[in-house]
Amino acid sequence: MTPRVFIVDDHPLVRSGVRTELADTVEVVGEAGDVESAIAALSTLAEDTVDVVLLDVHMPGGGGVEILRRVGPARPLLRFLALSVSDAPEDVIAVIRAGARGYITKSSTGAELTEAVNRIAAGDAAFSPRLAGFVLDAFASGAPDAPSAADETELDQLTPREREVLQLIARGYAYKEVGRRLSVSVKTVETHVSSVLRKLQLSSRHELARWATDRRLI
Repeated sequence: MTPRVFIVDDHPLVRSGVRTELADTVEVVGEAGDVESAIAALSTLAEDTVDVVLLDVHMPGGGGVEILRRVGPARPLLRFLALSVSDAPEDVIAVIRAGARGYITKSSTGAELTEAVNRIAAGDAAFSPRLAGFVLDAFASGAPDAPSAADETELDQLTPREREVLQLIARGYAYKEVGRRLSVSVKTVETHVSSVLRKLQLSSRHELARWATDRRLI
């Protein structure tokens, strides 16, 4: 099924460029150029008519985080993908903690943007690969909102390799990509994922990605 996308960006040229890049691969069902109009539109649109909200991070009026804060809790089925010129870890972390399922930069190619949209529409997470190290470093910094003792107890059930697989899957990598990065077969990755899901009492990759995101592990 063709993903249905709602675009939020305060620059008309960016919205036009995104529409052009995605023209043959998605259906653009709406767009907004500022925070308040985005909130109004997303609050009234039926959730089953939108698969992915492509969300600019920096806009007057609070930007993407403000939209996520005000729309996300009331529309839990909406999936948000941040698209930004910024690759600063604090921007990535703020948006993911607010509820976005992924974050890619505006320097991404059309193919990378298309892949990210499709991943989010399928319930996975998606990140520009070069952001991953920044994000992992930031979440490992020992800040006050690091994983709790209870979270650490759950993580202690996992082997070091299972933790690696958990992080890569939560960041949106396909099994083949995970296998290539870890130099193991796809079958081995599938086995590790099954083990992680069983140990954490989760039922899908989507739940696994949300679990990791909620605990600032990606």
